[in-house]
Amino acid sequence: MEHATNVEQVIKRFPKAGRDSLIPILQAVQEEQGYLSEDAVVRISRHLKIPTSKVYGVATFYNQFRFQPKGKYHVVVCRGTACHVKGSAKVLDMVTKALKIEPGKTTRDKMFSLEVVACMGACGLAPVVNLNGEFYAKVTPMKLHRIIEECRTKERGNG
Repeated sequence: MEHATNVEQVIKRFPKAGRDSLIPILQAVQEEQGYLSEDAVVRISRHLKIPTSKVYGVATFYNQFRFQPKGKYHVVVCRGTACHVKGSAKVLDMVTKALKIEPGKTTRDKMFSLEVVACMGACGLAPVVNLNGEFYAKVTPMKLHRIIEECRTKERGNG
């Protein structure tokens, strides 16, 4: 299994690791495989000799960690103060309904994933959405709906 090999290679970079290495190991594994698989969490748990529940507990506490791979189109909605005031709650509500997923999840077809962040640092452009690294400013629910439909149309054209 490819991911297992990657996880083992990452863990080997932390030979005498203790509890204090948990977050750096989680970050390194996620960097390597794009998310934290169940297998990765178990392997990290064994390596650090701490219960799997503790590893999950730490990983779920920090919103930087993902437990599913990103979709081909990764949608990030900013929920910072400026974006909130300018209507990002409605944008988020629309995208969860349009994609039929909650933040932190990926659609079954692996086409879309959704993430919510506290701030993207583009407050003057609020509300802001990032799609695969491209920023969209002053996003309305309708504007984001059109962007998602453009992605779907592009994929149908490639299929």
